[in-house]
Amino acid sequence: MAKPPAATTLVLCCLLAVAAAAAATWIGHPHEQDDDVSTYIVHVMPAHAPRLTTHRIARDHYAPFLRELLLPAHVARPPPRLLYSYAHAATGFAARLTARQAAHLEAHPCVAAVVRDEAYELHTTLSSSFLRLSPSSGLQAESNSATDAVIAVLDTGIYPDHASFASDPSLSPTPPPTFRGECVLTPEFDASVYCNNKLVGAKMFYEGYERASGKPINETEDSKSPLDTTGHGTHSAAIAAGSPVSDANLFGLANGVAKGTAPGARIACAGKWGASAPTSSPAWTRRAIADGVDVISLSLAVNRKRTFAQDPTAISGFNAVRKGIVVVVASAGSGGPKESTVTNTAPWLLTVGASSMNHQFQTIVVLGDGHTFSGTSLYPGDTDGSMKSLVFGGFAGSAACEIGKLDATKVAGKIVLCEVGQVLDAEKGVAVAQAGGFGVIVSSRSSYGEYAKATAHLIPGTTVPNADALEILRYMVKTPYPVGKILFFGTVLSSSPSSPRIASFSARGPSLAAPEILKPDLVAPGVSILAAWSGLVSPTELDVDTRRVKFNILSGTSAACPHVSGVAALLKMARPSWTPAMNMSALTTTAYVQDSSGNAIADMATGKPAGPFELGAGHVDPNSALDPGLVYDAGVDDYLDVLCALGYSDEDIVGIFLRDGTITNCSTRASTTVADLNRASISVAVKAYGDEITVRRTVRNVGRNVDAVYTVGGVPPPGTQLRIRPSKLVFDAEHQTRTYDVVIHTVSSGSFDEYTHGSIVWSDGAHKVRSPIAVTCPPSQSAAVAAI
Repeated sequence: MAKPPAATTLVLCCLLAVAAAAAATWIGHPHEQDDDVSTYIVHVMPAHAPRLTTHRIARDHYAPFLRELLLPAHVARPPPRLLYSYAHAATGFAARLTARQAAHLEAHPCVAAVVRDEAYELHTTLSSSFLRLSPSSGLQAESNSATDAVIAVLDTGIYPDHASFASDPSLSPTPPPTFRGECVLTPEFDASVYCNNKLVGAKMFYEGYERASGKPINETEDSKSPLDTTGHGTHSAAIAAGSPVSDANLFGLANGVAKGTAPGARIACAGKWGASAPTSSPAWTRRAIADGVDVISLSLAVNRKRTFAQDPTAISGFNAVRKGIVVVVASAGSGGPKESTVTNTAPWLLTVGASSMNHQFQTIVVLGDGHTFSGTSLYPGDTDGSMKSLVFGGFAGSAACEIGKLDATKVAGKIVLCEVGQVLDAEKGVAVAQAGGFGVIVSSRSSYGEYAKATAHLIPGTTVPNADALEILRYMVKTPYPVGKILFFGTVLSSSPSSPRIASFSARGPSLAAPEILKPDLVAPGVSILAAWSGLVSPTELDVDTRRVKFNILSGTSAACPHVSGVAALLKMARPSWTPAMNMSALTTTAYVQDSSGNAIADMATGKPAGPFELGAGHVDPNSALDPGLVYDAGVDDYLDVLCALGYSDEDIVGIFLRDGTITNCSTRASTTVADLNRASISVAVKAYGDEITVRRTVRNVGRNVDAVYTVGGVPPPGTQLRIRPSKLVFDAEHQTRTYDVVIHTVSSGSFDEYTHGSIVWSDGAHKVRSPIAVTCPPSQSAAVAAI
């Protein structure tokens, strides 16, 4: 007998329960009428889910599934409408159903759960609540919202005439006494008007740009002041420490209270321009050190192939840490998902990757044959819901939909499908509009997997994953008169897909400058973040876009970075005696690695569990960092050991990094490896199969119990054996630091790819102190191992 199709199997396995379910007592969803139609997420038991990974699931499997299960129970009216399906982060689909239909499905044994999906206004702009920060408890309460901290933000400047940076009556009228900075006075930046007890410092550094360009700044196009003319710096500063602002939104999206991660912290900003970023960084950082700031937030990156001695951020950050300042940086936002794209990899920097939260700005593309595809958009309007003709940009003059290249006779009144690349997504919509088109569907990059970037289009527009764009194109090619429409659902909060997930664009390790330094260190929210925006530029930053907004929604590691800057400020105020390394340690060892569904945090690029080269130690967990149990500490001498181990000469170290007359001599230092640096994470490079590497770590007990006893557990990286010596750490009043060795031995059993990873966890019953372990094997060696 021929095997029945997967869809038939799926339906048959559930139909056996239909009669019993139909006879069962129906329990309605509270506060909803039987015939009210809402969107529901239907979670199908994994054993009954089809084994496909594209949106053909909707047509070939879940559509007949819905019809067959609802029809016998006499709840098939009104007809359910399938919206989209899940194959990676969850198993199931979303559909428009009545409450009775939803309850009927939930009664079937092949359905794990049915959850009503709601679109509603946020109580906050989500980041703070997603990070579980509250002024009444935890880290924010214990730090008093970091009211005595100053966060220095090096970016494109600041738009000071914004409620996020207004004078705050809850703060002391003057900056903290340790802060010695000031606001500059320029024709376009009146310090007496703009600076207050919230914005306590503002400077500009443009000399690097002028030297690189060979000409002065054109002040008719830009401002020779800290005034932000691009919006990026304003956005970053508000994420880190913006004051609470009610009714914050972008075109009604993500409406709620916008507030910084450390809402009580003061802000000192510095403006930079284009090519001046690398050359201005040391000058600005030295100024920030002299001004007495507590945290430096650097949402910029340099060439990932530069050594530490060639990296201005690494050099200036080294000196900031010498002065006790926590430095937070962003990894290269455009590098992912390619490996070894992470920048800012010096061990004294806290390098932040980007992850998603449990919200989407959702759209559904509906084709004439009934197929549906989920997308994302910040388009402020809606459509009449009628079908429009579809055309591929490649059939109308420009596959990428470049301005001036689309044939108006082929585009007018239609929705145009555009390839990724060549121009910005918003610019593709402009090109379609100028050619008379109605709307635009933009494809995401093929390497981005399920990730699509939300864009504030000027016409009805959405971005869909590349695989879905190809499905839409196939429909257009095979259909004589293809039609479709875009439905806009606004802000949707949902438990499915689970969150957080690693953003596809977030740069990945291992580090090129030092593979034994695991980077990124951790991840934080960096996808579709609402925060303050400059009134001098449109939300798309296009000249043709005349809209002006008070808030904008952006994605990038530069949005993730200031979240951690704010958390670091909170932690520094709550634990003022901790060193920068202890602060970093607490943030990384308490980071979590499971998503909201209890599974490993996934990579949006692949749908697979993310490893330490994608998520570092995990997702930042501010409240847990307040009480980490154990911390790893390191100081300037330890970092000098690393520089010596990397082969820097005494002259380079003294002339490039120290710069103050301090002398060092590598030959007199204890011989150590880069991997021996006392960081929470462990990263080693295996030169040959069968190698055994030993690394040493020292921990300090900062928990309440001075007599704590910690035992070790964890998961060895596949293809390796781990030995921890000793396996128990016993502390007492006189011994609050303990040292242990980790012996990593590659073995023939188990899989061993080019990269393998695991972790160790120390626990005293009250704390879990986790350290990720990454092992890198040269490609030639990993191939040899795979052949055994």
